[in-house]
Amino acid sequence: MKEWPVIASVTREKQIPSAADSKVERVILMAGTIMTLDAIMKRMHKKGKKVYLHTEMVGGIGKDASAVEYLVEMFGINGIVSTKSSMITAAKQAGIPSIQRVFAIDSAAVDTAIRMVRQCRPDEVEMMPGLMPRVIRTFKEQAGVPLIAGGLIRNRDEVQAALAAGADFVSIGDESFWQ
Repeated sequence: MKEWPVIASVTREKQIPSAADSKVERVILMAGTIMTLDAIMKRMHKKGKKVYLHTEMVGGIGKDASAVEYLVEMFGINGIVSTKSSMITAAKQAGIPSIQRVFAIDSAAVDTAIRMVRQCRPDEVEMMPGLMPRVIRTFKEQAGVPLIAGGLIRNRDEVQAALAAGADFVSIGDESFWQ
């Protein structure tokens, strides 16, 4: 995946077939509900995808450690994405990888996010928006975990700029980048 380190960011159910059939290895799932999750996971796993479920975006998912344990046991999720430190801790307890999503809206938010990441120690961080090379560099240096740049990235030059600034991966919802 490092040749083109893109993670499919699935925000609408109609994107699921495209993500499943794409060349990406990982999918951040932000669409569907607890009622459709079984079929989605079976489809993705059949195609060899690793699915990281965004616990705040998929409908009907609880926001506690029991929810994470249930998702692992019942659906075989490969990891979670969350803005909540408690969910990152729950993922660790369940033995699955976690991606902590943070928003770099100003300097105070970046400083707070770095402190939070140092304390929680997620496996990776997804920083949004992903269009700030200086902030990507600083965050990567100070947080000390693999970094995913996501949000507002619209063309190959922006993908390359994020990667050149130090991002390990780029999450993107535009299906043309998944191929």
